[in-house]
Amino acid sequence: MDHFTAAGTSSTPPVRTGPRDPGDAWVEGGRGRFWGRFGAAGVLAFDPAKGVLLQHRAIWSHNGGTWGLPGGALHQHEDPVTGALREANEEAAVPADGVDVLFTSVLDLDYWAYTTVVVLVREPFDPVISDPESIELQWVPVAGVENKELHPGFAAAWPGLRERLPSRPGA
Repeated sequence: MDHFTAAGTSSTPPVRTGPRDPGDAWVEGGRGRFWGRFGAAGVLAFDPAKGVLLQHRAIWSHNGGTWGLPGGALHQHEDPVTGALREANEEAAVPADGVDVLFTSVLDLDYWAYTTVVVLVREPFDPVISDPESIELQWVPVAGVENKELHPGFAAAWPGLRERLPSRPGA
């Protein structure tokens, strides 16, 4: 399943070929430095039978080695839901046509924003690592998420996101 383990575990980012999107840049302000000139977004995929899909982030990435959500920088004029679904498909093969958006949660710092798009998996799928940004993709039971070493931003958001997930015994 892991086609990019060597790149994902390396401390050196992969060589990028081809044009970069104008949104692929750092933004700095009073609360820190964040990736995504136009903001960023990620998908919290919830499958009541499996839990939530987490991405073990490549060592070379910002807060590398931690667990978070598939996502990334938004393109110029791209809405956060579209961008989150695009990024989650690129990084983990999350099928936009097999999920339903439940809600969004926005961290807005005035100069940068991150949108978490929470989706309910309607058609089960196996995630696939399709770029070097992941060490591993894993379905994690809701009760086990906090047992992972979480990306600091996701760790801060998780309690509020968890409260809003649909109730299901054992999920």
